[in-house]
Amino acid sequence: MDAHTAATRNIAPSGLDPLMNRIFNTLPKLGISVAGSRLLAVRGRKTGEWRSTMVNVLTAADGTRYLVAPRGHTQWVRNLRAAGAGELRLGRKVESFTATELPDADKVPVLRDYLKRWGWEVGRFFEGITKDATDAELADIAPGFPVFRIA
Repeated sequence: MDAHTAATRNIAPSGLDPLMNRIFNTLPKLGISVAGSRLLAVRGRKTGEWRSTMVNVLTAADGTRYLVAPRGHTQWVRNLRAAGAGELRLGRKVESFTATELPDADKVPVLRDYLKRWGWEVGRFFEGITKDATDAELADIAPGFPVFRIA
């Protein structure tokens, strides 16, 4: 993956994705978590209005939490970069957080853990890369997969 492609990689929903996204975005609003999912809410960088989408929150062995963008540099990623903070919602529970984007060199173990946990769900966005990929293969794709440490 060349740097230009990685920097602009954004896999838009297609086919049944928009319908499924609406269904799955409703579940956290109702207080239902699917495999640890939460509704991510971030202020829009242009409008300042809340924008939300379902995300998987990865908790590492040391307790550090991460958000990974399997579809690439999406709108929520751009908004989170601009805002630097957001909310994770599940039903009535709202947790505010701040976010720090990881440099590509630090993403390999996070991407591997993310694929171990949710590869069955998001594997199609990783274009053949699995939890069993080498560190070099994960490092090659890292620029196309934004990762944020949240606290």
